[in-house]
Amino acid sequence: MEIHIKDLEALPAAAREFMKAVGSRRVFAFDAGMGAGKTTFISALCRALGVTDDVSSPTFAIVNEYRATPTETGFPDLPRRINHFDCYRIDDPAEALDFGIEDYLYSGDLCLIEWPDRIESFLPDDTVRVVIRVNPDGSRTLLME
Repeated sequence: MEIHIKDLEALPAAAREFMKAVGSRRVFAFDAGMGAGKTTFISALCRALGVTDDVSSPTFAIVNEYRATPTETGFPDLPRRINHFDCYRIDDPAEALDFGIEDYLYSGDLCLIEWPDRIESFLPDDTVRVVIRVNPDGSRTLLME
């Protein structure tokens, strides 16, 4: 699946399109360079699912947990909890065990992971790879594999 995101105003529609394609999948690994828009897109996803808390990168906390209201937003089959990971500061994959990575990944909650290469060995086989490509005109193309 490919979603073109022209600008910030296009994010809500792109997030809804992405969520329609999620189905029963729960773990998403976002692969993109620094500044490509991983956190910005994840914030739009959370808003599309009715999260009212501020959504920010969990750079120092590693994981932020959000409560969603998917029934009210048209996604009744999705979990009510969203776990947003930023693994950039993980130097050794074993550090992920300290915050219970396996419990999160196999909880059935929605898991959105930035810098997944840092915890690659823990990712479930059915993890969906999401690549965000920055285009020459500043737009983004999101590829969901």
